[in-house]
Amino acid sequence: MGNSRLDSNVKVFSLNSNVPLAKEIVEFLGVDLGESSVTKFSDGEIQINIEESVRGCEVYLIQSTSQPGNQYIMELLTMIDAMKRASAESINVVIPYYGYARQDRKARSREPITSKLIANLLEVAGATRILSLDLHSPQIQGFFDIPVDQLVGVPLLAKYFNEKELDDIVVVAPDNGGVVRARKFASLLHAPIAFIDKRRPMPNVVEVMNVVGEIKGKRAIIIDDMIDTAGTISLAANSLMEKDALEVYACCTHPVLSGPAVERLKNSEIKELVTTNSIDLSDEKRMEKLTILSVAPLIAQAIIRIHKNESVSVLFE
Repeated sequence: MGNSRLDSNVKVFSLNSNVPLAKEIVEFLGVDLGESSVTKFSDGEIQINIEESVRGCEVYLIQSTSQPGNQYIMELLTMIDAMKRASAESINVVIPYYGYARQDRKARSREPITSKLIANLLEVAGATRILSLDLHSPQIQGFFDIPVDQLVGVPLLAKYFNEKELDDIVVVAPDNGGVVRARKFASLLHAPIAFIDKRRPMPNVVEVMNVVGEIKGKRAIIIDDMIDTAGTISLAANSLMEKDALEVYACCTHPVLSGPAVERLKNSEIKELVTTNSIDLSDEKRMEKLTILSVAPLIAQAIIRIHKNESVSVLFE
């Protein structure tokens, strides 16, 4: 490709989890996607071959660790090792969706802290920098001893809703842990916030309690970092309609959408779900009420800034 925004020693490679996003990113950067193959031995072991020289290069690897997460993490670790042994100068790992992030502390005794374990694995394999998007909790950055740049999806989502020019908006956090995110989102939309006080008896089982805030006659926008089984968000939407909301929208950065999620969302009171392409969704997970915004320009700008040793924090505004 012509008109590259990067030097010739920068190479961008994609693994298997989100090739469409990787292609968008390199198009924005004006470079070609690096030549590599990810295959398997007959017993399922991952085999990687880098098909061009990366000696002395600044390398960017793009891989979301979404479902099947174990396979995609192993692909990524194997690729990092291959790059290290091929004498790449730096190995920048771009993880639009960082899986295993929910276990970021010991909530109960004898539990693992898997997001720290993944951080250790990435570093030991040879990663020199991590670029991610909306980590499940900010302390995950502290699990690494290498630089971590965390991009945020809130401004992108807010821009979309600002362009819709809805009136009487209230921004809703689906739980008290999401209030900080909701407040930031609400400040960009110049809207008040509300939140849902919920109790969770077991993982992925939700029991919705009270809606705190003024909902009646308003257009509610629920914001979360990820939607997994969509139990929380569907119950939240139903609770808001019971409180006489005019209509309910939902948005998140990471559309994990596992198990019964799609069915729940289709049958929920949610009018539109707005998300990003941090995870590549299969056709059966796409539905009429789903709007997908691309994070490719944001990630590409971050790569350019990292390459030029410029500040990445301006992209958070």
